[in-house]
Amino acid sequence: MALAIGTPLPSLDGATGWINGDSESAAKSGAPLLVLFWSMSCPGCKKAVPRVLSFLATYSDHGLRLLSIHMPRGPWDLDTDNIRKVLDELHLTGPCAIDNNHALGKAFETKRVWPSYFFFDADGRLRSRASGQLGLKMAENSVRRMLGVEDSVTPEQHRAGDLTS
Repeated sequence: MALAIGTPLPSLDGATGWINGDSESAAKSGAPLLVLFWSMSCPGCKKAVPRVLSFLATYSDHGLRLLSIHMPRGPWDLDTDNIRKVLDELHLTGPCAIDNNHALGKAFETKRVWPSYFFFDADGRLRSRASGQLGLKMAENSVRRMLGVEDSVTPEQHRAGDLTS
């Protein structure tokens, strides 16, 4: 069963470690949150990160912030120093939970799919979820509604800064 729309942000207590933050700072309410499950050995995840960063930049004026969760695909993904290095290479600077035991993956019901995206509103309630290569694109209209972005402005216009249509 998938995590239901309206569900509160699951506990982050199952993380085996943190980089660039902790569970308290990552779970603070009051701002919309994108939770990204990724793995450093996942080629699709690495391709998705520039889109995630662009997505965040597009909606930053609406307060959207990022929590990344590194969920390993195998034993080769367990080294925290390597995760830190890949975070730096990918320019992911926000809080990153390490989920070496897949406790967070189970709590969010990712079904071990990488990348997975979860969008929580400012009250900490799930508003949309998606996964795979096209996950962000598929979820963008839901996120726009959640953030109150006018429907007359296309995502392309918003990204380009052309809000005059």
